[in-house]
Amino acid sequence: MVEMSDFLLELRSEEIPARMQAGARAELEKLFRREMDAAGVDIGEITVWSTPRRLALIARGLPEATKAVSEELKGPPVGAPEQALEGFCRKAGVDESDLEVRDVKGRETYFAVKNIPGRATKDLLADAIPAIIRDFAWPKSMRWGAASLSTESLRWVRPLSGIVALLGDDVVECEVHGVTSGRETAGHRFHSIRKSDPKSRNFGLPVEFFKDKDPTVLNSNGMIEIGNPDDYQRKLFDAHVIVDHRLREQEIRIGAMAAAKGASLKLVEDEGLVIENAGLTEWPVPLLGRFEEDFLEVPPETIQLTARVNQKYFVCEDGAGNLANAFVCTANIEAADPAVVVDGNRKVLAARLSDARFFWDVDRKKTLAEHAKGLERITFHEKLGTVADKVERVAKLARWLAEEGVVKGADPDLAEQAARLAKADLVTEMVGEFPELQGLMGGYYARAEGLPDAVADAIRDHYKPVGQGDDVPTAPVTVAVSLADKLDTLRSFFAIDEKPTGSKDPFALRRAALGVIRIVQDNGLRFGVAEGDLLDFFADRLKVQQREAGVRHDLIDAVFALGGEDDLVRLLSRVKALQSFMETEDGANLLAGYKRAANILKKEDWHGLEGEISRTGEEDPLALVDDPDMKAVIDAKMAERHAAELSYTPEPAEKALIDALAAAGPKADAAIAAEDFAGAMSALASLRAPIDSFFDEVTVNADEENKRAYRLDLLAQFRAAVHKVADFSRIEG
Repeated sequence: MVEMSDFLLELRSEEIPARMQAGARAELEKLFRREMDAAGVDIGEITVWSTPRRLALIARGLPEATKAVSEELKGPPVGAPEQALEGFCRKAGVDESDLEVRDVKGRETYFAVKNIPGRATKDLLADAIPAIIRDFAWPKSMRWGAASLSTESLRWVRPLSGIVALLGDDVVECEVHGVTSGRETAGHRFHSIRKSDPKSRNFGLPVEFFKDKDPTVLNSNGMIEIGNPDDYQRKLFDAHVIVDHRLREQEIRIGAMAAAKGASLKLVEDEGLVIENAGLTEWPVPLLGRFEEDFLEVPPETIQLTARVNQKYFVCEDGAGNLANAFVCTANIEAADPAVVVDGNRKVLAARLSDARFFWDVDRKKTLAEHAKGLERITFHEKLGTVADKVERVAKLARWLAEEGVVKGADPDLAEQAARLAKADLVTEMVGEFPELQGLMGGYYARAEGLPDAVADAIRDHYKPVGQGDDVPTAPVTVAVSLADKLDTLRSFFAIDEKPTGSKDPFALRRAALGVIRIVQDNGLRFGVAEGDLLDFFADRLKVQQREAGVRHDLIDAVFALGGEDDLVRLLSRVKALQSFMETEDGANLLAGYKRAANILKKEDWHGLEGEISRTGEEDPLALVDDPDMKAVIDAKMAERHAAELSYTPEPAEKALIDALAAAGPKADAAIAAEDFAGAMSALASLRAPIDSFFDEVTVNADEENKRAYRLDLLAQFRAAVHKVADFSRIEG
């Protein structure tokens, strides 16, 4: 039976930034698997942990040694040039005298047989550990010590100070950058061995975790000795280190909520802050503190951002949902007097909040209109002028959207006023300190100044929607300003040919287009959003959005292929109606009939009246169907031709199709004019049975030329009728 052992690797260093720890865990596992796969070592479960001062990996079920294997390499045939034979031997790592000759399909051929002996896993690991450390990819890394004078020296996130490498009970001996592996590690930076009852604060670990274990003691050098991988987590726990980052996260979640609840408050949950605090502590202790109540005069988002970004503190709300003058900090020690720790954190937070209050007071000494003058000093883009120039364009467009009734219920004066002040907070002290608050602070300053609520709300929300999950504005003045801002950005950058390319979108134009689309959709705005390249750009963004919403790509293409449509609401109505229609039996059968008709027309190179008229200069014959004037001409000429040329008695199925087209065409036209696209689909559905019967009972390519021409025209008329709602040639199936 093969002997199996567990392997522990701990890489200890100075503080690893919290934001890098998740990536470091993934990198450690990836590199370890790479090394084991290359050596042919099968491994069981892998666990990777991190703290601010260490990365740890435990791999279960490693064999004591790899198996001996035999490899065969086929070489050149006997009689091949000597250079070819020498090259093969070099590649195979054998001498010419070691080659075997075998018959391959009647031809003698050289083979190299290599017997690779098994190797102790311990020796493989001794080679793998330095390779893992050297190849480790950090977002930022450094060199240190005397060796750092050489660019060849080791780079690590912070100076590497220790390596624990144990295969079972044995040390895997290796050395990296002067650091030698062993079984000793360091506990908590400030705490000695844990003396409290394990059951008093066990971080969710079972009691069995502590039972019947020898007490952990420090060596004379203050280090902890790890006996084997199974000892590791428990011995570090005794030294006030929770090595499992998930346990630390859970302790912070529960402890922070409990601290707030103990003061009759509710914690403002923040999962990102939980993960960050777990990455900053090895023994997290959430503590609640209070700050001076008069700081609550500052906007609550400012307090929360100050506490979160600068101090990594949670904030709390009272029973009414208002921000409370309380915070929860996460200490890294179990202090004898927690009040001392809390007071120190309170003083640091108070200094930060004092800055925020200063910014709030200073900014309100000027009106937003006065602040807005400073926008003349900020360049928006070298080809597009200053931010003040952009504001002027947005203000005019916002007023136009309101005056023309595009945004119904929007007061033109308020829309223009809000647009002129929307960017003013960019030059305030508060937004200079916290750029994340742009827009939001403008809304607060507008309200403090006594401006109308509609103006303040529009300033606050005019950047929305920013992301996929962001709220879409619905207040009329806000909609006008938000839409004008995004449309101006898109039109301006397209005008100077600064369009997104590939994955590059430095001016976030794709996001702006999606914002416009969502505003138009949610508010049912009816206007032509763009023309030319910009319209194509909107179409591409709309396709992406609809595909993500589960709409078939071919149905989207079928509607967009009609072209000339710049009303997003109407476009989406067509797509929705087409999707519903194609899910029915009528839709599937009509598509089959369409494809059969289109194939016949293509084979015969027959374009019907559309083709004849297109020779006057129109590139796409089918596009003529979308031109109301040309459509009228085509319909009139088709009626005239049929009246003049029908010199024979049509067969019953042929007559049925003629009558069906005569009835369905006007119905579809009327439905489309009323934007009843479901009604237009229903009118087309009436063509299903007649077209099926026509193909079953009528010979299109009749011997008589007049019959053949008329019947091909009839199929062209059927194709044109279907194309009134979508380009069915784009539909799969």
